[in-house]
Amino acid sequence: MTWPPSASPLGKQLDVVGVGEAMLLLQAPPPESLTEAKHLLVDIAGAEFNAVAAIARAGGRTALLSRVGDDEPGQRVRLAMAALNVERNLIATDPLHPTGLFLRATPPDGSRRVVYYRTGSAASTMDVSDADRLWAAEPPRAVILSGLTAALGDGPRRLIDAIATNAASYGTAVVVDVNARPALGNSLEVVSSIRRILAFTDLLVLGDDESEAIFGTTSPPEVFAAARRAGVKETVLKGGERGCWFASGQGEPVHMPSSAATVVDSVGAGDAFLGGYLSARLVGASARAAAALGSDFAAGVVATVGDTTGLPSKEAASIALSNASLERDERIQHRS
Repeated sequence: MTWPPSASPLGKQLDVVGVGEAMLLLQAPPPESLTEAKHLLVDIAGAEFNAVAAIARAGGRTALLSRVGDDEPGQRVRLAMAALNVERNLIATDPLHPTGLFLRATPPDGSRRVVYYRTGSAASTMDVSDADRLWAAEPPRAVILSGLTAALGDGPRRLIDAIATNAASYGTAVVVDVNARPALGNSLEVVSSIRRILAFTDLLVLGDDESEAIFGTTSPPEVFAAARRAGVKETVLKGGERGCWFASGQGEPVHMPSSAATVVDSVGAGDAFLGGYLSARLVGASARAAAALGSDFAAGVVATVGDTTGLPSKEAASIALSNASLERDERIQHRS
C-alpha cells in the first residue's frame, strides 16, 4: 500500500471515510458547569465526524460510516453532515436503537467534563457487516479508525479489525487516531484493539497522554521507533498546547509548536488537527507542511465554542491547502 495513497483516475472516489459515531451534543457555555448552566448549546459531534468535516472544508470528498437511530437526533446528524458537505450514503438507520448523546462542559481550568449516553446506541450495534457499505462502491483513498469506536463494544471492534486487515487489498490507506478515553471504559479492550491494527496502519496519530498505554513511553523518539517496529508507516505525536512531533521517512521526530493564540474550548482540536494534516498529505504536501496546516485548523477550533464552528471558511481552507502543497511542487521542480 503506497502512502500517501494516490487518487483514482475515475474521479468518483471518496477521499476519506471516518468510521465512528456522530452524537447529539449538549454543551454548557464555557466556563459554566452542567449543574449551573441555564441554557445548553446543541450541536452534533464525534471524533471521526469532526475530522471528516475538517477534510471536507478543505475540499476533500468525505463520508461517515455509521448508524443512527430513527429519531430526531439522527435526523439532526444527517442535516449537520449535509451542512458540512459530508456525504451521507454510508449512514444506516437503526429503528431499534437511539442515536447517541453526550453532555459536555469546559471549566475555567481548561479541563473537560463529559457524560456519555452511548451504551445501546445505534452506532454501538455496528459490526463486520457494516464494512460492506464501505467497499460496495469505489473504495476510498483512506479510512479513519479510532479508539472511540473501539470503545463502543465487541461489534465495533470487530468492524475495525475487519476494515484494517482488508483495506490494503482495496487500495485504501488506514489512518488510526488513537483517541483513548478512560471515561468510556473498556480501556484494556480499546488498547488491545489499537495494537492489533498497528501492523496495517499507514498513518498513526496519537497524543503523548495516550502513547504510554500503547507503547509504554511518552518520549517522542521512543514512540516513533516503537511505531515503526509495529509496522506503522507514518506517525504524528500530539502534545496539546506544546504542539506536535512529526517525522519524514525514518528520520528523528521534529517538534512543531502550537499555533493556537486563544483557547476558549479545547475540545475538537485533535480532530481538526487530523483533518488538516490528512488533507495536506493527500495532496502530496510534506509532513512539515501538513503539521503546520493541522496546527492552524486546531488553533481555529480551540478559539471558539464547538467542535467544528472554528474551522476556516471553504475559501480560506482552500488557500491554506494550496500553500501547503506548494512545498511539494517546489520539491518536484528541484529534483527535475
